[in-house]
Amino acid sequence: MDAVWVRGVTGIQMHHVTDLQDAGRFLGNAAMALRAAHVRTGADRYSGIAAELRALVERVRELEDEARSSMHELHSTDPERFARCRDGHEPWPGEIPAGFIPRHTCKDECLYHDRQVLDAIMQCTCGRPPCRACEIGGKL
Repeated sequence: MDAVWVRGVTGIQMHHVTDLQDAGRFLGNAAMALRAAHVRTGADRYSGIAAELRALVERVRELEDEARSSMHELHSTDPERFARCRDGHEPWPGEIPAGFIPRHTCKDECLYHDRQVLDAIMQCTCGRPPCRACEIGGKL
């Protein structure tokens, strides 16, 4: 089974559009590096691969646009589900639900107590019950 690196951000569960953004950036960087190698060496084999990568970048950008549109559609049609997905309580639509584990919230910081954001007193997260991901994983 392939290992997959999943970027976590405290407070939200990332949508797969973020993975597609990363893929587009990485492919774009690779294409630029190959173009630079072509400029330095004059070897056409580098520019050919760079052209292939540019085509892949365009395909990935199309997938990214589709994923972003799907996320915006969910936000406008079902804001409660959007919030559940964003908060890590369920997978985003289009993502594999099998094996989904809720996002760990144990290390989330309270904006009011930990970050001294006075306007966030009504959003205090201190005193929350243990994280569902820890409950499922048996880390209590």
